[in-house]
Amino acid sequence: MMQNQSDPIIRLQGLCKSFGDMRAVDAVSLEIQRGEFFALVGPSGCGKTTLLRMLAGFETPDAGQILIDGRNMTNVAANKRPINMVFQSYAVFPHMNVAENIAYGLKIAGLARDEIQSRVEEALTLVKLAGQQLKKPDQLSGGQRQRVALARALVMRPQVLLLDEPLSALDAKLREAMQLELVHLQKTVGITFLIVTHDQSEALSMADRIAVMQDGAVRQVAGPKALYETPNCRFVADFIGKINLFEAMAAPAGKPGRIRISSILFGDQELDGNARGSVTLAVRPEKIHISHHRAAQDGLISIAGMIMDISYFGGYSNIFIDIGTGHPLMASITNFHPDGANAFSRGDPIWCSWRDTDTLLLTD
Repeated sequence: MMQNQSDPIIRLQGLCKSFGDMRAVDAVSLEIQRGEFFALVGPSGCGKTTLLRMLAGFETPDAGQILIDGRNMTNVAANKRPINMVFQSYAVFPHMNVAENIAYGLKIAGLARDEIQSRVEEALTLVKLAGQQLKKPDQLSGGQRQRVALARALVMRPQVLLLDEPLSALDAKLREAMQLELVHLQKTVGITFLIVTHDQSEALSMADRIAVMQDGAVRQVAGPKALYETPNCRFVADFIGKINLFEAMAAPAGKPGRIRISSILFGDQELDGNARGSVTLAVRPEKIHISHHRAAQDGLISIAGMIMDISYFGGYSNIFIDIGTGHPLMASITNFHPDGANAFSRGDPIWCSWRDTDTLLLTD
């Protein structure tokens, strides 16, 4: 059946996978669009790699379906799927040079020599390895070996490229550079990329959309900004970026769409929402303003505290504040204005404040 180009390239429907008594993937349903850079994130053991391996054909689901370009691929062998995969370890052949590594899959597929040479040259240019084709993997840097693995996958012209923690073996500076290169490469070739990573900042900087997994289930699927600014539960809020969490009680405020929040820390506040009973309030560190004096402004939530520690990161500093709960409040402030970290010292009594509209209300 001919697929509409607006249809998802991948549909996962109710996928389940157990290993003994452990449910690794629990009824996951997802749709991934054509040409999308999609990320699966979550802590170790959440099921993201198992999900990727089922999509690749290396694991068989206990239940559910895998549809790729409208075709049921649930029980199709890995080498018959329109998918290729780049592994964490790169898995390049040490006895072959760069060109031979890239050409390997094409030779197995039986392509003509001229076609292989043309595709290899095209792939070398695409991943910025032109002129390196005769080098062996042990003569290359980590970033270059990663490019060889990418070229070997892309040269097969798959409909979907799967990437399993592809940058985890690189140092921080090279990993950041490769993130930019991967995004540029994906937009250039127009192939759907699905990356698995435990690094939420990596996913935020690269992906068009992100699925956050916990205990085998998908908790939220959204774009990076929506996921960061409007998480749908406490787990997602805490996993994606840094955040401050407070316990509170919610009750009707007497106005439609408004609730009254009661907290030992900052008394009663009115917020938008419809929650009742026990809730979690959350605020990102960069939303918090700190000052030696209490801010006199409507619409602000304020808490008194004392600076416990200051962590300097160049352009910004994280300020850790004792607010009497046993868990320090963290504020992130830039270091390029008079109110930056240099204006504060350990032991300073201070006021922390943020707009009530920057308060996230979490009920799960």
